[in-house]
Amino acid sequence: MMKEIAERLRGLRDSVDISAEEMAQKTGIDTKTYLQYESGKVDIPMNYVCQVAALFKLDTAVLISGEDTHAQSYFVTRKGLGVSVERNKAYKYRDLAGGFKNAKATPFLVTVEPNNEPIHLNTHPGQEFNLVEKGRMLLQINDKEIILETGDSIYFDATQPHGMKALDGQKARFLAIIL
Repeated sequence: MMKEIAERLRGLRDSVDISAEEMAQKTGIDTKTYLQYESGKVDIPMNYVCQVAALFKLDTAVLISGEDTHAQSYFVTRKGLGVSVERNKAYKYRDLAGGFKNAKATPFLVTVEPNNEPIHLNTHPGQEFNLVEKGRMLLQINDKEIILETGDSIYFDATQPHGMKALDGQKARFLAIIL
């Protein structure tokens, strides 16, 4: 799936006739990182996909799935469905509003696999809301570590470095809404 998103990033950039350097500058990252995203050989953070979509006034679903959005009144995502994106082995995202045209927020159902790796921190514009549906996870925002359990939620400034990991050797699943 990352290769397809990378191809759509490159296609978008080509269609608006800007260089990789300009795209990197517009999205606030260095050119080397952008070119890695465009190669499809590295993980493209979902927040970056959302940022590019907003910058070019596209629906996030178009970059994720390649499908145009049409729903304007409502969009139903049935249980277990939705556009699925596996960023890497630790994170699996399911876009829950992938068919709604001009969505103001991007809701994802995120599954985090347990691992012993350090938490990878990332940032993105805007704010984020997380509601833990299953399991326990450690959320790090800057240097603060917060344990969230099933039913807990948090709303935070997503420009602050943040990341999470599943606890207790079990998968954690949460609703993430990126605003």
